[in-house]
Amino acid sequence: MAELATIARPYAEALFKAQASDLAGTAAWLDELAAVADNAQLQQFVDSPKVSDEQAFDLISGVVRTALPEAGKNFLRLVIENRRLSALPVVAQQYRALMNAQSGTADAVVCSAFPIDASALADLSSTLEKRFARKLNVSVELDADLIGGIRVVVGDEVLDTSVKARLEQMKSALTA
Repeated sequence: MAELATIARPYAEALFKAQASDLAGTAAWLDELAAVADNAQLQQFVDSPKVSDEQAFDLISGVVRTALPEAGKNFLRLVIENRRLSALPVVAQQYRALMNAQSGTADAVVCSAFPIDASALADLSSTLEKRFARKLNVSVELDADLIGGIRVVVGDEVLDTSVKARLEQMKSALTA
């Protein structure tokens, strides 16, 4: 079977071209569909030969929080008919990458042991934009394992200033 990225690429590119007038709106409903499609039980249900495409569509469109626009409904029907529901999370990732490439931005995930308030996040965001030399779309995830500090992931670059990382560095230095 082909790798999911290979399967997802044509869907992401076609959706990106077709929805050029509303990239951000499309990204919102596509991310929501991807989150729903990432559920293993849902995929098992949809893959059942006893479940029709229309039943799968009704279930998924009923689970999403916001009403899908007509383009979203058509896209979901297409993905279900072609048995590519499992590729939907990767389609969403590749769509975001295309969006970011067009706008010259990048997604940044900030992992922190503690919640970050809005003003601190704004300061951190401007500092990170200077560090990575591009505009960033920053999101925050909590990870208590970090103990303190933050870990920032931008594409394939990682900036880890967490206490956990420093302890690991000290551990390796002491055991070497």
